[in-house]
Amino acid sequence: MTLVSSCTWTPARLVAALMVMLGLSAPAAAQTLERIQTAGTITLGYEADARPFSYAGETGAPAGYAVRLCEIVADQVREQLSLTDLKVDWVPVKTADRLSAVTSGQVDLFCGAVPLTLSNRAEVSFSIPIFPNGIGGLVTSDTSRALVAMLTDQEAATRPIWRGAPARTFINEKTFAVIEGSSAAAWLEERIGTLHLSSRVLAVPDSAEAIQHVAERTADVFFGDVATVLAVANDGDNLKVLPRYFTHEPAAFALSRGDEDFRLAVDRALSLAFRSDRFNAAFVEYFGEPAEILTVFFDHIALPD
Repeated sequence: MTLVSSCTWTPARLVAALMVMLGLSAPAAAQTLERIQTAGTITLGYEADARPFSYAGETGAPAGYAVRLCEIVADQVREQLSLTDLKVDWVPVKTADRLSAVTSGQVDLFCGAVPLTLSNRAEVSFSIPIFPNGIGGLVTSDTSRALVAMLTDQEAATRPIWRGAPARTFINEKTFAVIEGSSAAAWLEERIGTLHLSSRVLAVPDSAEAIQHVAERTADVFFGDVATVLAVANDGDNLKVLPRYFTHEPAAFALSRGDEDFRLAVDRALSLAFRSDRFNAAFVEYFGEPAEILTVFFDHIALPD
């Protein structure tokens, strides 16, 4: 058995093979910063119904946490290219089309919370994370301390206490709300099956209905993505977020693969932003004052110069 292929290794083939081994992609045919410089325009994609990250504001202009961050990126590109009259063109993109909008060149940067997964990285490149998304829980401010303690104990989700009396009986008597078809719904189904629970699950069409169930005490907990529960808790007087991430699904901006100069510009803008008052104001506006876990996240994500 031979361990060496009989094919001829030309320099080009060798470089291509090394790039594959290192997880690198071939250089983009037309570099983004060069196109922006020539056109005098940066094209940014966003979702018009993805609160609190992006949505169409009262005037129809894009608004939201991710939009604010992308405005900071555009300012950095404007300064880097010395284009004082750089035009920002916002393009609404459907959730299902956000990756293809990048790969096709329809947008230079997708300004939304795209899950930073290996399968997504096969299609696009990513900025540093813009939010430590995942599954979180929302309860009322007067929810029993016993339930909060059980759900936030790091060992509670894996140790037998969830299945033992009286803890199992206590959990079985609870009702959990999720948005149907969401990652939280799949996660909750898996946990209930693994732990052999018979808790009631309310699968509802949107977060507004799930929150209503919690507020009216017809559901004990709403499990949804952290960004949603933080934004809701920020707007509600009698709601609070459980101090725990049940899953970790960091989100980032999407851009074309193989364009390291543009990626560097985006990451530099975000790193500078995460240390600024401008970012703090944007975060508080959409999510409220950050908990310690979020402060630590952004301190560690911001890259040194």
